[in-house]
Amino acid sequence: MPTMIVSDTYVAYDVHGTGEPVLLIAPAGTRAAIWLSHLVPALRRGGYQVITFDNRGTAPSAVPPGPYRLADLVADTADLIAGLGVGPCRIVGASLGAMVAQELAAAQPGLVRAAVLLGTRCRSDFFRRELTRATAARIRDPDPTLTTDFDVLVGMGQMFSARTLADDKTVANWFAVLSRFPVRGPGAAAQYEATLTEDRAAALASVRCPCLVVGFSEDAITPPALCREVAGAIPGARYAEVGDCGHFGFLEEPGTVSDLITDFFADRDLGGNCGAILSPSSMAVDPGFVPLGWGSIRVSSPLAGGRSGFRPPYSNQPSRLDIRLVSCGCWPITKGF
Repeated sequence: MPTMIVSDTYVAYDVHGTGEPVLLIAPAGTRAAIWLSHLVPALRRGGYQVITFDNRGTAPSAVPPGPYRLADLVADTADLIAGLGVGPCRIVGASLGAMVAQELAAAQPGLVRAAVLLGTRCRSDFFRRELTRATAARIRDPDPTLTTDFDVLVGMGQMFSARTLADDKTVANWFAVLSRFPVRGPGAAAQYEATLTEDRAAALASVRCPCLVVGFSEDAITPPALCREVAGAIPGARYAEVGDCGHFGFLEEPGTVSDLITDFFADRDLGGNCGAILSPSSMAVDPGFVPLGWGSIRVSSPLAGGRSGFRPPYSNQPSRLDIRLVSCGCWPITKGF
């Protein structure tokens, strides 16, 4: 992988294909390879060039001594975009990556054309703060033999939904992988700690690019309520919630999430200032679903083939799409599959 000097360190990156650039920012303790199976191919089919990179603290990028501030990771990302000459570009981030993306959009508006934020927050409540600190302390030592079965199982419980955890084959596969390659080391610990910031809602009010916030209904790390706070803080941001998914919902329902992203970006390509994320022909609308007093609709549709015929990645049964769409402003349904 090529590398680039950014800030006071360097990061390793890859460029996939040609077209309008989209930069993907990974979660804490996670390699950029997490995007390769689903989102990179989906974006490439949409005609985009996709740029992936490993955050500082994740090899083969540099692992400088901590602590890391969220601002450090934002500066790294800004320098990568500028160094590649791709700004302003579209960005997608998950978890820590989403927090970096929203801060980048606020601090460097000239580098971000549009942003999708998967599982994010702009503050840490007591539970998330103490969980993050405890996790960082437990994984700081890089010795993989210190990882217990309990550690792996607790981590899986934070990553996935009850539906996925009830699939024995899926759970066995993930248990084997995470036991063999546990997330450990000072770099990963410093990345987790970088998410511990003061309330950033006021700062996010300065974001001016189009933003889509995606929450996952069973996410314990960045629960829907905290995702909605981010959507409420960013002027004109849209919110979509995918049901039956945990923190790594982009792996549990990759087709659903990929289509949310590509449809959002495509709508901006058309120059519209409000368009639908999803509008399958068989959808049912429940006008009574109004979280936090915002205008909203709830889309729930049994999907049966075609582009919208998503299936859970480890199931033979058609997926039941359960997505809540929320806008802080006007957001009529204008296009669908």
